[in-house]
Amino acid sequence: MANSKDQQALAISLDNIACQRDERQLFSGLSIEINAGDVLQLLGPNGAGKTTLLRCLVSLSQPAVGEIRFNGQALHQNLYAYRSQLLYLGHLAGIKSTLSPAENLRWYAGLEGDDVNLEERIETALKEVGLYGYEDQSCFNLSAGQQRRVALARLYLSKARIWVLDEPLTAIDKAGIAKLERRFAEHSASGGIVILSTHQDLKLDTLKQVDLQDYLPTPDMLMGGL
Repeated sequence: MANSKDQQALAISLDNIACQRDERQLFSGLSIEINAGDVLQLLGPNGAGKTTLLRCLVSLSQPAVGEIRFNGQALHQNLYAYRSQLLYLGHLAGIKSTLSPAENLRWYAGLEGDDVNLEERIETALKEVGLYGYEDQSCFNLSAGQQRRVALARLYLSKARIWVLDEPLTAIDKAGIAKLERRFAEHSASGGIVILSTHQDLKLDTLKQVDLQDYLPTPDMLMGGL
């Protein structure tokens, strides 16, 4: 668990970021500060670069130009401290289909080395995402939306303070979306950070939005490259 000093220091800086995919520049010139208590929503049509940027934010990819910093240091110089605070949910549910929801969550908790009141916390997490009664079903018997909820149950279980979520509301009904919005608000109020992509309209007091369409490369960049 993070100590009190870590709890106070939580800031992610993007400085003049440009990203590309398959040698095609997606956006450029993106600079933003993300601080404790922020919820940042990435906007833009499919193909705008939202997933590419999120992958850079979790250190799975590198921006073509610019630098990402965590608590004032370049991300690659502070990677262990950053990853120890990070929870990433990608496009795919990221669950083992032959395991039950409870077994998947036990495995996730094991990665964090956190077994305090684990069974009680797993039960609570599954109730929160509407999977109570399904905890011992094999995940391959669950619908796509239910499998997504198994992954989202980690938001009620993990101690990570930085959440990076790629389309977390896909295949989730209105009631589920409303509950997740409340969870984002709780995490923000506790000093955490939420960075997500979604086409849903979110209603959160701490919401910041970045539309990648505002950072399209200029024609001379497209012609001359980076």
